[in-house]
Amino acid sequence: MSYDFAPLFRTAIGFDRLAQVMDTASRSAATPSYPPYDIAKTDNDSYALTMAVAGFGPDDIELVVQDNTLIVSGRVSDPQNEGEILHRGIARRAFERRFALADHVEVTGADMNNGLLRISVRQIVPEALKPRRIPVHSGPQTELVSKTEAPVPAQTSPQTQANPHPTAAAA
Repeated sequence: MSYDFAPLFRTAIGFDRLAQVMDTASRSAATPSYPPYDIAKTDNDSYALTMAVAGFGPDDIELVVQDNTLIVSGRVSDPQNEGEILHRGIARRAFERRFALADHVEVTGADMNNGLLRISVRQIVPEALKPRRIPVHSGPQTELVSKTEAPVPAQTSPQTQANPHPTAAAA
């Protein structure tokens, strides 16, 4: 089953990223299941992505953030001479997992311990997007001035209005 999102693109303004995510999600036929992972919320604005990468070392893993997408890939290094393998239960195949990152989310670090790759992610909300409280005044209504308006010139005295160039009159 496939969906056509073209009509949505024609009528939506400013939702390009959402439309792109929906289009990409509809095109990906099979979601990979290797390696398994967990996503945990560790604080109000922090998350941890933990992936089970048994058999991989830190040099075998590559993390790239590109176009609001975290790409985690693993490449198998040359196998060590372990003798004759009778059963292979540890999957050491190459992989690539992609995770869509929301706006204002950055990857802050990664570490590997006991075959688990832990990637720390933090959401940074710019000051302009944070909620702000607007004070409510009581009493007579005051006129609000926008920061983009030109400043109002200072009131001039009647003497200055009569003679705008005092140095010219003295000459």
